[in-house]
Amino acid sequence: MSAAPLAETSPAAAAVAPPAGPRRLRWRIGSPREPLLALAIPVLLAVVWHFMTAGKTYSLIPPPSEVWTALVDLAVGGINDDAFSATLLTHLGASLSRVFGGFALAVITALPIGLLIGRVPLMRQLLDPMFQILRPVPVTAWLPLAMILFGLGPRSAYFLVFLGAFYPILVNTIFGVRSVEPRLFEAASMLGCKGSSQFARVVLPAALPSIFTGLRLGLGFAWVVIVVGEMTGVQTGLGAIIMEARQLSRTEIVICGMVVIGIAGFLSDRIVMLIGRRLLAWSPSHG
Repeated sequence: MSAAPLAETSPAAAAVAPPAGPRRLRWRIGSPREPLLALAIPVLLAVVWHFMTAGKTYSLIPPPSEVWTALVDLAVGGINDDAFSATLLTHLGASLSRVFGGFALAVITALPIGLLIGRVPLMRQLLDPMFQILRPVPVTAWLPLAMILFGLGPRSAYFLVFLGAFYPILVNTIFGVRSVEPRLFEAASMLGCKGSSQFARVVLPAALPSIFTGLRLGLGFAWVVIVVGEMTGVQTGLGAIIMEARQLSRTEIVICGMVVIGIAGFLSDRIVMLIGRRLLAWSPSHG
């Protein structure tokens, strides 16, 4: 027995959840306005940035026009014709592979461990104290040890991204499992679903909302630590060009790398949200 049908037939859920049709209608009517509202603050900040930096010869921060020119050259070349020209796709592809590779490893590892810690008291007593001690250690503190264990190169970057994504997924999975209502287990037992089969039919569906929250947080942290992960001697990646540009005092390239990481992280988060909405259509809070 899955938790999804129970959520659909629950009187409390029916009282709280609005009808599906009107909710979709409101979303469609309001959607053309949402991009304009989302762009309002960035445009305002760009205007302020322009007036604070444009025309100042000795400013350490370049104006938006210079950053835009550098971004175009980074993407397609033909403007500056330097070492950074037309390299954006190469660096973005390298960072994407490390972010999603480390994130996938974190998902594969954190989900089963979180399910066990949340559901099995013995596993909670064995593993939870160790993870709670390791969790506050920042990823930057792992950088020297990662280079010793995995050497210079992509493997250290994968490991650091994995660490950044692992704990948000683990903590939210444990929280989701421990928040499952006991009456769901009672109802499942009455219908013949007992023992380990409750993991797939009761625990996992009921914990999915918290798990998807952890996935969003984990993927966000994976993008946060990619710059640190690519400080391990790799030659390609957005973090690598940010560090190289910093050493060359190319602030416009540093800002370009930051902008691209922000956009890539935003689009990645939207993808996870869309998947979550489809899989959690039965949940009143994720419809």
